[in-house]
Amino acid sequence: MFRKILIANRGEIAVRVIRTLREMGIRSVAVFSDADRTSLHVRMADEAEHIGPSASAESYLRMDRILDAAKKHGVEAIHPGYGFLSENAEFAAACQDGGLVFIGPSADSIRAMGSKTAARQNAIRAGTPVVPGTDHAIDLEEARAFGRTHSYPILLKAVAGGGGKGMRAVERESELESAYRNAASEAARAFGNPDLYVEKLILRPRHIEIQVLGDAHGNLLHLGERECSLQRRHQKVVEEAPSPLMALHPEMRDAMGQAAVRAARQVGYTNAGTIEFLVDQDHRFYFLEMNTRLQVEHPVTELITSLDLVKLQVEIAAGRKLPFTQEAVAWRGSAIECRIYAEDPYNQFLPCPGKITRLDRPFGPGVRLDGYVYPGWDVPLEYDPLLAKLAVWHATREESIARMLRALGEYDVGGIRTNVGFFRQILDDAEFRAGRLDTGFIDEFLARHNKALEPPGDLAAVAAMAAAFDHQAGEPGNAGAPANGASPWLAAGRSELLR
Repeated sequence: MFRKILIANRGEIAVRVIRTLREMGIRSVAVFSDADRTSLHVRMADEAEHIGPSASAESYLRMDRILDAAKKHGVEAIHPGYGFLSENAEFAAACQDGGLVFIGPSADSIRAMGSKTAARQNAIRAGTPVVPGTDHAIDLEEARAFGRTHSYPILLKAVAGGGGKGMRAVERESELESAYRNAASEAARAFGNPDLYVEKLILRPRHIEIQVLGDAHGNLLHLGERECSLQRRHQKVVEEAPSPLMALHPEMRDAMGQAAVRAARQVGYTNAGTIEFLVDQDHRFYFLEMNTRLQVEHPVTELITSLDLVKLQVEIAAGRKLPFTQEAVAWRGSAIECRIYAEDPYNQFLPCPGKITRLDRPFGPGVRLDGYVYPGWDVPLEYDPLLAKLAVWHATREESIARMLRALGEYDVGGIRTNVGFFRQILDDAEFRAGRLDTGFIDEFLARHNKALEPPGDLAAVAAMAAAFDHQAGEPGNAGAPANGASPWLAAGRSELLR
């Protein structure tokens, strides 16, 4: 087993990995930029190394500086977390060339599944159903021909994409040229590659993913599904396991699990990875892409399987066999995760960086909080505004929803805006409770609740009084607050507390 591991990441995932390493008796090395000098992951690690300025391109994306830090601190392996270099085949290969173990799949597997077009080709070879689309990068004229052949709407996607970047839905041909230009430009900025491919757009699909795990001894299995349909701008914000759809169609878990394992086996996959699927309204599923890393939403899988995925990643990277078979995997209860962001849901989800002046965290049975912020911490503008992942577990989905609502009620972040109040509205929504979910749920929810969430006059007066009290107590104002007063999410929470 390894003696020392460097975490090539920051924030809550770095803290998450450090905690497991400590339980395993493995020393941890953190890396940090100027903006993260006082970050929690730096404080928690056994050792730490400064790797550059705040900009990601000059720090967390600098392979040379991370490898130099690994050499300086005498580590044996590197855990990439997610984002940054986690799906970079060149980085995985550079680790191997430098005598280090990359805690993830091989560089060849990353290449095979990192390109969305190559991943589609491999999925087809594995007999996994895919959305109708192209298996190569296309120019504008090819996109136009595809739209005429398959009819609109269609979806332009970055070949090297992820996280919703370089993606545009096109409803009609007149929109195609500008959508193509904007998607290619965004892809070039985000991934250094402007290439696009095109798929038929599936209307109101569910987004369901399967967690896979493989070792270097030929064992490959799945750990069930996660429902990831609640998204805004193609970015997941609420995840749960199991999917409510499986309660109605239990045969789908085995079918999707087998399809995911086939696709992973096609490229000789090892370590943790995720196969993502779209499910249409007739319950047909299609391969979407593979994420060749640990997922942000992995806690819900851990909660229903009682497994530590980071520990399993480390053990697999050290050459150990998986300690269980597919038949031994069991799923218990229901888990839900909310991604807590420094953002304003009432103002187009714009990021709201700033100093955290107060932080009340939820506790109690079945509550898990993966975070990295603390009172006095300045949420940096340079990185994703994710503050924490709040996850809960209970025996049934209904009980998990009630537990999450209780936990969200205990969660209070002062000095900045967050989406905590927004989640309280989502989880209390009748459509969400009924499990009627799809990737357009949040847009539809906002349209459906727009007027109902406007604070009434007396409540607005109470909110104004509370704001005045906060100001007198020395609370800083929130930059970018809506001009018409308190956010309706916050107002609804105050209304509930007043009742």
